[in-house]
Amino acid sequence: MLYDQRSPLSRYAYDLLCNSRTAFAAKEAEQAIGVGHGAFLDAAERLQRRKALVQLRQGFYAIVPPIFVKWGAPTPDYYIDDLMRHEGKAYYVGLLKAGYLHGATHQAIMEFQVVTNARLPKIYAGRNRIFFYYRKDMEAVAEGIDERMSNSGRMMISSPALTALDLLRYWRPSGGIHFIATMLVDLAKKIDPGQLAELSKKFERPIVQRLGNMLDRLGHEQLTAPMLEALRKRGHMRWVELEPWAARSAAHVPQLGFGVKERDPLWRVVTRNIPEPDDI
Repeated sequence: MLYDQRSPLSRYAYDLLCNSRTAFAAKEAEQAIGVGHGAFLDAAERLQRRKALVQLRQGFYAIVPPIFVKWGAPTPDYYIDDLMRHEGKAYYVGLLKAGYLHGATHQAIMEFQVVTNARLPKIYAGRNRIFFYYRKDMEAVAEGIDERMSNSGRMMISSPALTALDLLRYWRPSGGIHFIATMLVDLAKKIDPGQLAELSKKFERPIVQRLGNMLDRLGHEQLTAPMLEALRKRGHMRWVELEPWAARSAAHVPQLGFGVKERDPLWRVVTRNIPEPDDI
């Protein structure tokens, strides 16, 4: 364990923990303890065997405090900011994880979901799973990215308004319309209407239409009125399916009315599967 500080790398990692740091780059450690890359790799491998260190990416490691030994790694909120700085990519914690951090669900979220401007492979670190979702235009949604400080460190997180829009944009990892509706029940209470309207201008029209329909369904017309006004200024709205997968099916054509349960003329959304939030 790290309390056994017989090696320079063990002492280095222990000192980082004492200064509230849980991650470091290999090059940083090599310079600090004055060893070559080969010697560092040998020392790092020994610490990994002792479950005191875990490699997140090539050349980047997380220290495992004693409290997380059974988990195999600290939770991602301890190191996500350091990791993304190492990757050199803009990011924010989003989707279901952001909703959970905003207090919008009583269910445990198994994935730590990160939106970033690069297509990055997922990370498995102990029991933790980090999934990355691609957004090209990070600067366009900067208004909806907030900095959050906690006992575990600093991280960027999507605001309630950006989270709501992203849930509809990345609908598969968001769990489908029933899970999204469940999250929106609590998340909507924290959404700023003006920010929602501004951010909606950066999203595809069908996404805005679907979110508007779902928020109205939950009784949040005060949130959607500015968003609807902004959407109408973008021109004519086509009919869209509430569930994107339905739009790809030849049998699901709005004009035919096959299986349609509701038509929303305000948002021009066709619903075949009524969203049902869980009782929370």
